[in-house]
Amino acid sequence: MNSDLAGAKRVVVKVGSSLLVDSNSGALRLEWLQSLVSDIAALKNAGAEMLLVSSGAIALGRRTLDLRSGDLRLEESQAAASVGQVRLAQAYVDAFRSFGFTAAQILVTLEDSEDRRRYLNARETLRTLLRLNAIPVINENDTVATAEIRFGDNDRLAARVAGMAEADHLVLLSDIDGLYTSNPEHNKAATHIAQVTSITPEIEAMAEGPSSGVSRGGMVSKIAATKMATSTGARVIIANGHVMNPLKALASSVKRTLFVPSVTPTAARKRWLAGGLSAKGIVTIDDGAKQALLSGKSLLPAGVVSVEGSFDRGDVVVVKHVNGEEIARGLVAYPTNEAQMLIGRRTVEIEGILGYRGRDEMIHRADLVLTSVDGNSSE
Repeated sequence: MNSDLAGAKRVVVKVGSSLLVDSNSGALRLEWLQSLVSDIAALKNAGAEMLLVSSGAIALGRRTLDLRSGDLRLEESQAAASVGQVRLAQAYVDAFRSFGFTAAQILVTLEDSEDRRRYLNARETLRTLLRLNAIPVINENDTVATAEIRFGDNDRLAARVAGMAEADHLVLLSDIDGLYTSNPEHNKAATHIAQVTSITPEIEAMAEGPSSGVSRGGMVSKIAATKMATSTGARVIIANGHVMNPLKALASSVKRTLFVPSVTPTAARKRWLAGGLSAKGIVTIDDGAKQALLSGKSLLPAGVVSVEGSFDRGDVVVVKHVNGEEIARGLVAYPTNEAQMLIGRRTVEIEGILGYRGRDEMIHRADLVLTSVDGNSSE
């Protein structure tokens, strides 16, 4: 579609409330939403996997419930979200259906990204939906989130989703066309910055508070989110979403700011797995499993000869060959007791042994990084 998103494999698009909801009427801007969905469909048809992080539930619900303007109490925000989320989800279902795609709703809280088990469950849900050709529509679960656990704005949520999904692009659509040297609403001499290769303290100092009365996020949150997303290898684009077909518009000369990461998503994840977490156990494998890992395949239970340590699902374990050589590190799919039960067993036996349909792999290739001298691929 355009040079900024050319070659993108997995894209997260974030939409703010001020784009989706008319500030005067409180109604959903259906024509604009349809144009956005048209852009997402075009990118998907071009081969990119697409995820959408969408605000708007509270803004939609508060007008329906005739809630006063200004700040809402926590319980009022939760009530508004419960009403608005239904309307917002149905609008996306209808819009994506018109292009032949299935929309899926995912509601998360900050705890879901902080707790390892919840994080893994959310990530697997995203992976499965993408594999089944659906388009995940993600929002903070404002109906239950409290001030202590909420993301605070969907810019940071979008950055967490980009990292969770290992996205290579994150597009933050809002009511400003990128980063300026200072707030252009207050300083007419402010200069637009087209590209940033490193988020320095000077770059962070250029951001100021939110300019919209509908949206919670401002440039401060966008820079914080961008810093988070680029650290996981995603290219981040901050662009004005008020135009029709806002993603298609990026193919023209419209202003936007592109933040370039210093690493790829694969390299970032490899670094995190290899050195960012302490290993909780050891999984020893045979010759066949070693060759499978070195050729880019997952570790199946059949290739495991022993298990040591005390670990839970999602913990990091060291993978060693029977000769003692470390081959890889990865996130194990089973806790210690279940992993021991599956040693040397075939995938078709897992359900009969555990009593439930578990994952086929002891460690999926997407959760594994090679550390031996024989290979360096994390796929």
